[in-house]
Amino acid sequence: MDTSQTGSIASTASGTSDQATWRKSDTVWMLGLYGTAIGAGVLFLPINAGIGGLIPLIIMAILALPMTFFAHRGMCRFVLSGKNSGEDITGVVEEHFGKVAGFLITILYFFAIYPILLVYSVALTNTVESFITNQLHINAPPRALLALILLLGVMSIIRFGEKAIVKAMSVLVFPFVTVLMILALYLIPHWNMTIFDTLSLDSALSTTSTSNSGLLFTLWLAIPVMVFSFNHSPIISAFAVAKREEYGEYAEKKCSRILAYAHIMMVITVMFFVFSCVLSLSPANLAEAKAQNITILSYLANHFRVPAIEYIAPCIAFIAITKSFLGHYLGAREGFNGIINKALSTQGKTLQHKTLNRITSFFMLVSAWLVATLNPSILNIIESLGGPIIAMILFIMPMYAIRKVPVMRKYAGKPSNIFVVVTGSIAISAAIYSVM
Repeated sequence: MDTSQTGSIASTASGTSDQATWRKSDTVWMLGLYGTAIGAGVLFLPINAGIGGLIPLIIMAILALPMTFFAHRGMCRFVLSGKNSGEDITGVVEEHFGKVAGFLITILYFFAIYPILLVYSVALTNTVESFITNQLHINAPPRALLALILLLGVMSIIRFGEKAIVKAMSVLVFPFVTVLMILALYLIPHWNMTIFDTLSLDSALSTTSTSNSGLLFTLWLAIPVMVFSFNHSPIISAFAVAKREEYGEYAEKKCSRILAYAHIMMVITVMFFVFSCVLSLSPANLAEAKAQNITILSYLANHFRVPAIEYIAPCIAFIAITKSFLGHYLGAREGFNGIINKALSTQGKTLQHKTLNRITSFFMLVSAWLVATLNPSILNIIESLGGPIIAMILFIMPMYAIRKVPVMRKYAGKPSNIFVVVTGSIAISAAIYSVM
């Protein structure tokens, strides 16, 4: 990413008043963070969150904001703790933990995000192919050609640089949120009291043959679903670097403020959509949707026999997947660039930033195209395995750094740190259990 010291110097010199001013770039990044987090996973969240009944859903709604905000703020602070203003997460990891540990964590960081990028390339192709076949009722192009056209279209945005990527995500947020809110409002007349039958604490805590366990077990398995539905860690490093260049020493306070607004927006819009979907269906309906392995939109279209949703659903999915693909690309590129740079540095060699980005773009395009063409079923397992890794980097690594890295010890002793470690450990253990 191109950097300029002028922005950093100017922002530092302008003092606290400049730090308190809300800029257009802050709004763009806020929407970009929202766009990365709120993707295709949200379309499955009502099923996974509501299937256990109302009590787990209420608890998850309460935990959503602090869990996601504190974790992402910790990761942002970790990136900002580096000595150099243009240093991304891969460089900061090496600075704090040494070359060997830094290289290993960079590899883990890449393989936590890159498989999700591949999943989105498959999902993008499947969504458009299904829309052409089922809604337009015409023959879809050969899968290899369709995947190549779609990926080239998305990658064309990437060629214009990081600012274009963030801008594109912030623009795509508006139609996505608008349609979600319209659907949530549309479902209000269909709300019923069926979900309130699960309000009995005794039934929630009891063990049944269908649920395998009660409230605690349901919450345990639901927490990683919620964490990863709100996850935007792949873009946090780029966000922190950009804001440090813009605001200098005031970057941490500004980043925390932007993150807070982005997370409030995420939780309010997503949880309203989730509650509206859950209140319009029964736990049995949600279990049926889970068994069919379809999005909540597809199930709603079939359940209420609403043809309009059949056409809206693919459009929402396309926008959601495109947004998330762009956001995850930034993180995957960062990790891949870091691996190449560290490998070359051991041989005393370097590559220009533009050259490195071109190599990375070519690798991402070819690998995503091959996977999207082959459409392997193993991708769900790969995505699940990437979950525990990204949770370790998002939740555990920044908290470990607060204890071990002198420059981060000013954040020690906060109750939020304990909260992040506990919830992060729960998310990791549940994610591992889910794929065993």
